[in-house]
Amino acid sequence: MTEKHLYMKDLHFEHQLWSSELAFCKDELKILDERLREVALKNTTMEAKALVEHFQNQFIRQNEVIDEYRHKINEHENFLISEAEKHPVAIEHRFFPDHAEMREEMHIFRKLYADLKHEFVNFLARYM
Repeated sequence: MTEKHLYMKDLHFEHQLWSSELAFCKDELKILDERLREVALKNTTMEAKALVEHFQNQFIRQNEVIDEYRHKINEHENFLISEAEKHPVAIEHRFFPDHAEMREEMHIFRKLYADLKHEFVNFLARYM
């Protein structure tokens, strides 16, 4: 199977979309964490405490994953910038290897993040 290639502007566009999406999720996690703190104050049962800890851990992990993805995106952007500086003539017409693996990782992230939010909303419905 041959590897797909894209123009730099197309890769950059996708990087911008992903970076924006990740920034939104990072902000949203702050809001979810604030809500979790409210639940923790109102519910002191062992079951509620265990679930609060579960979501705290999940939110921490999601923030770590977001940071990891942002780093990967920045590394690829830096590579593209370096290539543009090395070969400024006709850079708009040059193809680069597709970042299909990162695209798949972002797809999986979206699904896992949506599942976590769904699970958290169900938790809120039960404990608020």
